[in-house]
Amino acid sequence: MFENLSDKLQNALQKLKGKGKLTDKDIDAAMKEVKMSLLEADVNFKVVKTFINNVKERALGSEVMESLTPGQQVVKIVHEELVKIMGQGESRLKINSNDITYFMMCGLQGAGKTTATGKLANKLKKDGKRPLLVACDIYRPAAIKQLQVVGESVGVPAFEMGDKTSPVTIVKEAMKHAMKHGHDIVIIDTAGRLHIDNELMDELVQIKQTVKPDEILLLLDAMTGQDAVKVAETFNEYLDITGVILTKVDGDARGGAALSIRNVVNKPIKFLSVGEKMDQLETFHPDRMASRILGMGDVLSIIEKAQSAFDEKQAMELQKKLKTQDFNLEDFLTQLQQMKNMGPLDELLEMMPGMGGNKKLKGLKVDEKELVFTEAIIQSMTKKERLNPTIINGSRRKRIAAGSGTSVQRVNQLLKQYDEMKKLMKKFSSMGMGKKKGLGGMGKFRMPF
Repeated sequence: MFENLSDKLQNALQKLKGKGKLTDKDIDAAMKEVKMSLLEADVNFKVVKTFINNVKERALGSEVMESLTPGQQVVKIVHEELVKIMGQGESRLKINSNDITYFMMCGLQGAGKTTATGKLANKLKKDGKRPLLVACDIYRPAAIKQLQVVGESVGVPAFEMGDKTSPVTIVKEAMKHAMKHGHDIVIIDTAGRLHIDNELMDELVQIKQTVKPDEILLLLDAMTGQDAVKVAETFNEYLDITGVILTKVDGDARGGAALSIRNVVNKPIKFLSVGEKMDQLETFHPDRMASRILGMGDVLSIIEKAQSAFDEKQAMELQKKLKTQDFNLEDFLTQLQQMKNMGPLDELLEMMPGMGGNKKLKGLKVDEKELVFTEAIIQSMTKKERLNPTIINGSRRKRIAAGSGTSVQRVNQLLKQYDEMKKLMKKFSSMGMGKKKGLGGMGKFRMPF
């Protein structure tokens, strides 16, 4: 998400960075480019207008004009204003600690509501909760079955009463069932339509009145851009939603919905659904997102991903090896296997300060098929070769290729990737230990490498 916008904003602001002094003309030209970039990213026109006015007003003030690095000051202002339009700080889910917590999921058909419901249940289960899914979409064919399948995939039960019972009755029975079976979270998957109509809204209002949910979460398809914002306005009018989950953000290179919603309906984006897997639901952090858009990186998100994906004991051992420059091919294989749990490597690189534009590292991919070849190649090496890859000359490469059923070209490719990974690991490790300038306060975090 934001790929196109990110490139254009960075290019526009880059022109200001190199200048020792900025004129009104410089700022006007840069803001014109920024404005066009935002509009092309399908950001709401009113939001763009307010954003540009705020940035301009601050950029023409003394904090920039009297600064030693005026270009950097403008970038800082743009960052702060981006954070402001996406919402200040992470918006946490409201959990009722004294009783059962009820979440009502709503949205149009095709927004990925049922899948996101399963992802949310999975997230809450990992946090030690006992969620129950409730099938209230009695209209869409196979909707109940889909919820059951999604529930089974994350080990969460789905309560259903078929498609002949009214959703309000189903909700009432589900509340009794949750109490009887000790569930502390109930997530209600409601019906959607292809468009908003009175019948749908009346039903949702009735469910809301019956359950009095702690959260009413609206599922919006990020790829629909400004249409998503209009849908949010209508649902908010009827239901007074408490937050938004943006789905299909991995397919949206523009990001207009994410930058518009908070400002238009004054409700926070709580999560981003970033892929098809059930663990691909990310908490939305406006400040981190603004940093990623401007190419400043997102070290905190990398650390969180790594901490959940890596084995702690192995991590400590590897950290010692990196300090002594002892990262070998056996470690490389282990790291590849664990890094695939963090998601695509090129996405992680986008989160690293100054690394987003590194084309060489962007070529690093980790997929199942490649891991099979990688494992075969490494296992065809002698112990000595795995521990000291520098001794692998031409004849050894031919032998390794023959032994692994691959080619010399593939062996060369692996060794090249190993070298790139070694550099990358050092960079990760130094970030985690808080040695990088400008990462103040990072010292308490340890990168698990």
